[in-house]
Amino acid sequence: MTQPSVNQVWEWLDSVPDPEIPVISLVDLGIIRDVAWADDTLIVNVTPTYSGCPATSIINMDIETALRGHGIEKLELKRQLSPPWTTDWLSDKGRAKLEEYGIAPPQPAGGPSRCPHCGGTHLEKLSQFGSTPCKAQWRCRDCLEPFDYFKCI
Repeated sequence: MTQPSVNQVWEWLDSVPDPEIPVISLVDLGIIRDVAWADDTLIVNVTPTYSGCPATSIINMDIETALRGHGIEKLELKRQLSPPWTTDWLSDKGRAKLEEYGIAPPQPAGGPSRCPHCGGTHLEKLSQFGSTPCKAQWRCRDCLEPFDYFKCI
């Protein structure tokens, strides 16, 4: 088998969904830090969103499954902890996908700027903790719908 290009591998990885928020890919989430060939071994550097993220082992398994499904035989996944992941690494496409899915993307001010359902701006925080540790629970006072807010990290 001919060794696929790094660009091709990035395309494959862009189709691997985050296990907790399947509407966003691992590439859009910004946790795939680097892809490179070292002779005949593909090396993928992955930065977890935070050190205690329960999805880390599933993410690694999904990456390995996807790449092996494309014929990659020699693969090394490296955990890259420095610099630590930040929500600044979310792609614009990923932010848009979160909002379309009903999750307010992270904002520098520390809270959502508008409701992902109706676009309303009259919002209230219900809980600092949402469906996963990286999200908080908010509600729109305009449409009265609750929604998750992806916290700034």
